[in-house]
Amino acid sequence: MLMLAKRIIPCLDMDNGRVVKGVAFENIRDAGDPIALAGRYYREGADELVFLDIGASCNSRDILIDVVERVSDEVFIPLTVGGGLRTVADMRRVLLAGADKVSVCTAALLDPKLVARGAAAFGAQCIVVSVDARRDGDRWIAWSHGGRQATGWEALDWMSHCEELGAGEILLNSIDRDGTQSGYDLELLRRAAGRLSIPLIASGGGGTLPHTEAALNQGQADAVLLASVLHDGKYAIPEIKEYLRTKGVIVR
Repeated sequence: MLMLAKRIIPCLDMDNGRVVKGVAFENIRDAGDPIALAGRYYREGADELVFLDIGASCNSRDILIDVVERVSDEVFIPLTVGGGLRTVADMRRVLLAGADKVSVCTAALLDPKLVARGAAAFGAQCIVVSVDARRDGDRWIAWSHGGRQATGWEALDWMSHCEELGAGEILLNSIDRDGTQSGYDLELLRRAAGRLSIPLIASGGGGTLPHTEAALNQGQADAVLLASVLHDGKYAIPEIKEYLRTKGVIVR
């Protein structure tokens, strides 16, 4: 059986032209210049990059488009762009700016058929559904509006529905673990992986080298999203990949 290589994906949360980072979607702080960080991660061997416009205002989106255009001229790995994309026209705009994939979260929850329309227009491989999940007892609820509003969707059911609609990938973020560097929610990842036949990206909680290995092996994720530990210089991507190789994880 062919084993696909696991991916290391830096995430750049952006607001008005700067990379920012918070904890559980709050206490946002500046984390650097997106062009400089993207270039650094590309040179270090990142497999992909994710840009998320957490401001998602029209002004913030215009700045994001400019950043994507500049990054795509210099960085030759897949770029996923999300945040405030509400229509197929919005998706087309970021793809024309140089993105390879688009990520939708709140807009998909408000209008699930957006996933199907995007997949029909650009192909399933272009459509990443970002799911912000918060634990509620023995289940997880999908939240919208940057983790500020609970929805009526159980997160695992929502992910399965998105796959049926044509999503090509799920970016699963644990709100409870976001920015804590306390480890990924392995139970959530395992249960999601068991429901999906499309790639699953683990997000929220990566803080140590063993955390990344646990998400990929025990959590059965296809990729890990990392932010704080990279932005703050705690680890470099070659160091992460070498560690994973020593644990038998196939990486690029």
